[in-house]
Amino acid sequence: MHIHLLQHGPDHGPARLTDWLTSMGHSYTVFHLYAGELTPRPNEADALILLDGDEELLSQPPTWFKAENKLINRYLDSQKPLLGIGMGAHWIARALDAVVAPGTYPEAGWHNVTLAPESALDLPESFTAFMWHRYIFSLPDDALPLGGSEASPLQGFTWDRGRVVGLLCHLEATLASVQLLLGTAEWPHASPSATRYVQAKAEILDDPSRFTHLAPLLDRLMTQWLKAA
Repeated sequence: MHIHLLQHGPDHGPARLTDWLTSMGHSYTVFHLYAGELTPRPNEADALILLDGDEELLSQPPTWFKAENKLINRYLDSQKPLLGIGMGAHWIARALDAVVAPGTYPEAGWHNVTLAPESALDLPESFTAFMWHRYIFSLPDDALPLGGSEASPLQGFTWDRGRVVGLLCHLEATLASVQLLLGTAEWPHASPSATRYVQAKAEILDDPSRFTHLAPLLDRLMTQWLKAA
């Protein structure tokens, strides 16, 4: 399969996703929309992945978002797999008429996710994932929940029998991708009263094996997602 990935900022890259695609024999193209690259056409790939990005783009959509939103809706109307991570999941949720808004607490660092009993994804009943968000979304109509964390009851969803997946949590994160994020981003430390679920940089990086443990979770997710179409 040939898969397109849409990148929305220099600090929110594909991380382990491209390694996984290559290892499984898939080809891919990354489109750097923030750098002025044009949004691809829906017939040019077999699947589409929307990467994370600065959440300010949710309230102030960039000029290129109109074309991306049109592409998202084309994929929703097709039979092709569509995956959104972080901000990408928010845009899919919004396209499905779900509510996207700031949550009670931001989440940054490692947090436990409990799988929903009705989840369509075959993942462990409980697992630890990397979080980096303050916005959350409601469950779209006809979607099934992934599960939730203590701060965010809905960490993801599947739609159309698993062909469409939205993930708030990050299973693709690597040590290098998180180090880049921590070196450039200022939030969510701006408000001391909102740091209940925000870990310090040292705590986030103190156990590199956590990133290794994400790899089999990503493999299970990606395999199921591509088979669902």
